[in-house]
Amino acid sequence: MLKFVSTSLRLCGLFLFLAFSIAAQTVPAPKDVIGFTPGDDRKLASWTQIVDYFKKLDTASDRMTFEEIGKTTIGAPFVYATISSPENLKNLETIKKVNAMLADPRTFKSSDVTAKKYIGQGKTIVLITCGIHSTEVGSTLSSMLIAHRLTSSNEPEIQNILKNTIVLLVPSLNPDGVDIVKNWYDKTLGTPYEGTEPPELYHKYVGHDNNRDWYAFTQVETQLTVDKIHNVWHPQIVHDIHQQGAYGSRLFLPPYMQPVEPNVPKQIVEGYTELGNFIAKDLRGKGFEGITTDSTYDAWTPARAYSHYHGGVRILSETASARLATPINVTYDQLRNGLGYDVRKETPNFGPVWKGGEWKLRNITDTMTTAAFSLMNHAASNRASWLTRFYAIGKEAVRPRKKGELQAFIFPNPENGMEYKGRFEFQPSVRINNLLSVLTKGGVQVEYPETFKIGGTAYKRGTAVIRVTQPYGLFAKALLEAQKYPDLKDKDGHPIPPYDVTAHTLSLLMDVKVESIYQRFTYTVPDLGFGGGNGSGCGSSHPPRYAIYKSENPSMDEGWTRFLFRENGGYVIECNETIDSTTNSEIKGNFTNSRRPSALIFPDQSANSILNGYAKGSMPNEYTGGLGKEGVANLRKFVEEGGTLVFLNRSTDFAIEQFGLPVKDVAKGLARKDFFIPGSILRTELDTTHPIARGMDKESIAWFENSPAFEIQTDPLALSNNFKIIARYPSDPKKILLSGWALGAEKIAGKAALVEFKMGKGKIYLFGFRPQYRGQSLATFPLFFNAISN
Repeated sequence: MLKFVSTSLRLCGLFLFLAFSIAAQTVPAPKDVIGFTPGDDRKLASWTQIVDYFKKLDTASDRMTFEEIGKTTIGAPFVYATISSPENLKNLETIKKVNAMLADPRTFKSSDVTAKKYIGQGKTIVLITCGIHSTEVGSTLSSMLIAHRLTSSNEPEIQNILKNTIVLLVPSLNPDGVDIVKNWYDKTLGTPYEGTEPPELYHKYVGHDNNRDWYAFTQVETQLTVDKIHNVWHPQIVHDIHQQGAYGSRLFLPPYMQPVEPNVPKQIVEGYTELGNFIAKDLRGKGFEGITTDSTYDAWTPARAYSHYHGGVRILSETASARLATPINVTYDQLRNGLGYDVRKETPNFGPVWKGGEWKLRNITDTMTTAAFSLMNHAASNRASWLTRFYAIGKEAVRPRKKGELQAFIFPNPENGMEYKGRFEFQPSVRINNLLSVLTKGGVQVEYPETFKIGGTAYKRGTAVIRVTQPYGLFAKALLEAQKYPDLKDKDGHPIPPYDVTAHTLSLLMDVKVESIYQRFTYTVPDLGFGGGNGSGCGSSHPPRYAIYKSENPSMDEGWTRFLFRENGGYVIECNETIDSTTNSEIKGNFTNSRRPSALIFPDQSANSILNGYAKGSMPNEYTGGLGKEGVANLRKFVEEGGTLVFLNRSTDFAIEQFGLPVKDVAKGLARKDFFIPGSILRTELDTTHPIARGMDKESIAWFENSPAFEIQTDPLALSNNFKIIARYPSDPKKILLSGWALGAEKIAGKAALVEFKMGKGKIYLFGFRPQYRGQSLATFPLFFNAISN
């Protein structure tokens, strides 16, 4: 009898093995669909091929569902896959509901006993995002390898992942860029320009800055990911797969270097430290070299880390790049140290040392996929720990605040005060709506009480209130309070730069008055909406035509500027005005004909890039060169005949040099040790008698990042009719910084931030800042739009 049972069990096991083997054989490998294995040299897939592959996986496997959740900026399908065991996929709605309850303990009678029951039912939600930066080609290719192994393999490791996790896989956060990069790569394959980056932004509007949009939500792709994935699934882990430069470490993993933004919960820091170190140790054990942690990248700005304020750790991985899909050879001497590690010295946060050699796309995809599976293994094997940590974050977020702690933020009803007298889009009520819309998209709950009092202050109906005691109250806090970036310096006194910028105070950028409340108060919430209405105050039967300078050397600021005039309800399009891009050849050619614009905008771009562009031999000839002397002569004629030239931030150098303007950039040439303002919000003082500042408050802001500050270099009385200082920084250095970090602010105290020059019949405006910064700085939009239409 025992022999019979044993034989039956063996036969059952054999049948199961055969069944699994047959199932695995029916799941197509990427090569079966796209014609090559991702990671092969000099091979990139189109977005259509990638989507087609995932569709075929969806059809062939019961471990995956695949769906389109919207359209990209230019209309391509935006998609993601959900991968888990067949049993979990049948039970997704229950798993999703349990996870949402753990995210917000207010939804059940919050007790650790009840939470433990839900933790027992839940799964670790892992979101893997690829391809936000389209020239970092490895991750989108790796997404197919990851999906294939998860849907076809029967290894115990894979079965454990499928049983204990829900894997959400986004093949690309920027599908449009997949084709932009592939088309350029295929065009230049076999030429001297093989492996160069495209001579255009790889996102229609924002290029590389699409990974700086995770708190402002300006782009369609960000909105879809937040609305349809993050806020639906509430992942405990987000694996954001990137590539970095070719000549440093082979792989970066968390923990992040200091500083950490103070509103990031301590459990998040503990989580990414534990997981990052686990992956690094695992990969080192498997023979991978050149791995660094606790270096290079910080965790300061929410612009790159939505999940840190929504209960999930962000595991940023950065693998060294090749030349797109073309191999490179890196010698040991070519390797360069990074911030926080020495490439030639093994330390606790770096190693083993990589001695150089060939580095190709296969190295990239191998590194990415191995790290991804290491992450998923940890998520699966520590399911209960991840969910317990997730619940603890939610529990702390919603706890009642003690006396003296921050209780809420209040947005007084703007109808009680003076309205801005300019264009409709910049009315206080509209600015508040914009900010509250951003916060609401980020999961923040906004309430509109009946009339209520706090102490002796009465607040009228229509006042918006954001309680801190809610799951994402710290997200609101991070965006509504001024940042105080630490004064970090090395042993020689040089400032240690942040990875991105130091300020993200949306209330300042959008010019919205917010009150922080530290005393307890109560109110009644009616069924009340809050809206500023729609409309326009600037239509014209003969709309002016504006132009934005667009060089062959792409500028993200040019893309952001175009975004303000975007097709889908942009600020100027609403007013029936028109906007075009103007190129080097047009300005050098027939720029002064009847189609010339009334105003031409030069985005934040270096003077050399504008004047000279790409050097001969660095790109195909049709993309080389800049405006040159001929273009400068035409610009001078344009403004002398009555046109308006608007120069933003670094492009002001071009105007000063080429037109001989009597003004000096006092920040130019200063040693970083003496002057360093890396992406901060500064206070400015406006001359509100000037037409482009009329109706605004006397105090405003400037987004200062690699920016100039102006000093007039002539007798002001002699040329008083030829220039006007419209904005300047306070003469008291202590009053200059509003949010971020400003080392050496005294160097720009009292200096001009915005100057108008008259030249012939026309005008030149020098903005020593970015008045349209990443589509966020509503506070200075009026200055920008008034300058081009004045």
